[in-house]
Amino acid sequence: MSGQPAGPRRAFYVRRAGRPLRTGARALLRDLLPKLAVELPPPGVLLDPAALFAAPECPLWLEIGFGAGEHLAWQAARHGEVGLIGAEVFVQGVARLLSRINQAGLTNVRIYRGDAQDLLAALPPSALSRVFILFPDPWPKKRHHKRRIVRRDILDRLAETMCDGAELRLATDDMDYAAWMLERLGAHPAFEWLARGPGDWRARPEDWPPTRYEAKALEQGRQPVYLAFRRRLRGA
Repeated sequence: MSGQPAGPRRAFYVRRAGRPLRTGARALLRDLLPKLAVELPPPGVLLDPAALFAAPECPLWLEIGFGAGEHLAWQAARHGEVGLIGAEVFVQGVARLLSRINQAGLTNVRIYRGDAQDLLAALPPSALSRVFILFPDPWPKKRHHKRRIVRRDILDRLAETMCDGAELRLATDDMDYAAWMLERLGAHPAFEWLARGPGDWRARPEDWPPTRYEAKALEQGRQPVYLAFRRRLRGA
């Protein structure tokens, strides 16, 4: 099960693989991933999230670009009532998340190995109750800004697939990208910034675990920002 869409493939602006995988990681990709992989339906047909989990009525959360999977596995372990989908194209990251799932015995995680844009296009309206976009590639060069995941067309699709009151969480250690995020989300009519003071974006909430990338940023003197937005009520 590849998890790849049946339609035209997009250009991926990230590495798909790095160093050769160890034997255990290859075994997880071979044996465990097929049981957890999200397969997209044919073009024109929407995905049925309820068919992915044992509890069909569970809330659905999505993490776009889960890296090594620390955050996703942490959330899954503490929210057994929630179904979580992680989208990632980097094979080493997928292998690491599979290891965490295997070690913790998590049953509420599914993995999409492909471009999150294709997954979002296949999700039905109001399917998601929480979305995480944590430390995405900032693509700092101006000519690459079109590759940033936080942009108007993606926000439009998120607004459609998120239910009323759903939360969108973002984090970055790149101040230019932070300003970019705030500008585009602040201009979008579907989203409301939940911050009421500086502490709301300077300090990581208790239910928002640290990641290895965040620790690296702090070691190098870069202070992350933590942004939380709410999907406004439709028609309000």
